[in-house]
Amino acid sequence: MKICRFEHSKFPQPRFGIIEDEEVRVLASDFDFEHTLPYEEPGLKLNQVRLLAPVTPSKIVCVGRNYREHAAELGNKMPDEPLLFLKPPSSIIASGERIELPEVSQQVEHEGELGVVISRRARKLTSDDNPFDYVLGYTCVNDVTARDLQRKDVQFTRGKGFDTFCPVGPWIVTDVEAQSTQVLTRVSGAIKQNGNTRDMAFPVAFLIRYISAIMTLNPGDLIATGTPAGVSRLTHGDVVEIEVGGVGVLTNEVYDPTRNQRTTQQ
Repeated sequence: MKICRFEHSKFPQPRFGIIEDEEVRVLASDFDFEHTLPYEEPGLKLNQVRLLAPVTPSKIVCVGRNYREHAAELGNKMPDEPLLFLKPPSSIIASGERIELPEVSQQVEHEGELGVVISRRARKLTSDDNPFDYVLGYTCVNDVTARDLQRKDVQFTRGKGFDTFCPVGPWIVTDVEAQSTQVLTRVSGAIKQNGNTRDMAFPVAFLIRYISAIMTLNPGDLIATGTPAGVSRLTHGDVVEIEVGGVGVLTNEVYDPTRNQRTTQQ
């Protein structure tokens, strides 16, 4: 099942729908992450709607250094336990929207990742619980990072938290093989990252159980599971594509509102 969130002139508020072929079957009410809802009739053509980010989470839980080669390329040691940090929900944008480079950073980089969307409340899961019972589906995430600020601040909040620094989408797919799927990043057509989730130090099931022991995961929450090696700097006009096997392609153009000022300074 392919779940989307969209805008259309027929509806005063964003709606959820299920994409089947080239049609969006509109759900009769806000998406219930635990139960199937009836459809409204008739559906809409996919090319008639504006797709939004498919999630509106209470929190975005991110995992740092979950691929050994990525940790190595940044000169970091692998952690003994998952390295967690949060991105604010205000950083989310949809596929097709622009990543905006902040004036205070000179080194903004892409980080393509598998995103896990939670379906129901998960708190202190035990070894008897199946973490995948708490997963609605999967999406593409770009954990955009101001690398120079991340290094300067030591902690990650500012470097990861700017508006537009969490592109997500274009939709949620429920039947992805999360334990072994490709994570690919292209920048203006050139492949920069080409990894596979089987190379994660801490796999998806472990992450869900681990995070739930620290904080309650609510329906719709998003886990960004870490990025493979190959991160690189983004500049004005770049087009970033994050492709996750079985999900689709998340596409965002990079915009620098201060490009004239930066050129003058150089």
